[in-house]
Amino acid sequence: MSRAVITPAYRAIFCDLRTDQVLDVLPLTEAKYDDFIGKSGSLSATVPLPEPALAARAKAALQPGRTAVWLERDGDIWWGGVLWTCTPATDEQGRMTVQFQAGTFDSYLDHRILSADVLLVQADQFDIARSLVAHAQEQEGGDIGISLGAEMSGVRRDFAAGYTALARVRELLDKLAQLADGFEWRIHCYRDGQGRRVKRLQLGHPRIESSQSDIVLDHPGSILTYSLPTDSTVQANVWVARGESDNTDQAQDSLPLTVMEWDRDDLIGGWPRLERTSDHSGVKDTATLRSLAKAELTRQRRPELIPELTVVLDGRITPALLGARIRLRIQDLWHQEGLDTQYRIVGLAVNPPQRTKPETATLYLEGV
Repeated sequence: MSRAVITPAYRAIFCDLRTDQVLDVLPLTEAKYDDFIGKSGSLSATVPLPEPALAARAKAALQPGRTAVWLERDGDIWWGGVLWTCTPATDEQGRMTVQFQAGTFDSYLDHRILSADVLLVQADQFDIARSLVAHAQEQEGGDIGISLGAEMSGVRRDFAAGYTALARVRELLDKLAQLADGFEWRIHCYRDGQGRRVKRLQLGHPRIESSQSDIVLDHPGSILTYSLPTDSTVQANVWVARGESDNTDQAQDSLPLTVMEWDRDDLIGGWPRLERTSDHSGVKDTATLRSLAKAELTRQRRPELIPELTVVLDGRITPALLGARIRLRIQDLWHQEGLDTQYRIVGLAVNPPQRTKPETATLYLEGV
């Protein structure tokens, strides 16, 4: 006898972004959401509006730019972020729905700029990251309740950013993280031991790691589909980084600061010369620009491999696994001798259940 498939229950808690005071709790359909290390995640969903009272409640709660969305799956928080768009619509039969889209809480930092100059000397890079988020939250109306933690990376840096550059806080965090010997960051959403909703700045050097034990995923087996694309179009063994001119003499031509880093061992070993470039607005320091170039060269020295797996959500896979390692085992025509290697989960996209298909998750992986 086959076991009945239990469909997970989703609901959205809509709160005031600044106070986290609950505005309403509404049912969802067609919820699709993802979360990543290194970039913002997203949520799109539909709230059905079968009668006037529910429509009035939804209209009051769904305020783009002002409302926070917490997504619960079977009572656990699986996603949190800021409501950015809201679209009420009707179909040909007059049935009304409202569709909305939201971005993870880190997307809020894309909408914030420094309100004053920031200068830190030989500070741990995690303290610099926390200082940027704290600065954003110290301004009037800017506190959305991101908790900061106290972990350290052991890497000290000088940091300077000017108000007149009008740099976004998210941009400054990403540039800091991308330096050589940098770090990863995200806003981790969960319930604490007292049941309170938490949005915490999670930092990891050199990477965010999970304490979860390795999960073994097999194909054939728990893996429904996989793809292992190898992309050499982004590969480079020579990297040229361009900053801004540090020339203060208006009588002379201003040329941008430019540095080059390269991997001579690659060229001696037979690889063709593969060059890429990057621009870094606001960078006028040679050491900083060289650090950025070295970091880019390290990341892009070999063809990019971004495996994707689709698995059924069977209780082992949750958003808490971002940063965790998996053991991937594949035996098929392409891997006739068998593939058995470790990867790290850096992204998770959940596909809701359909009439004939179970709830699945796509895992985005990187090598360890």
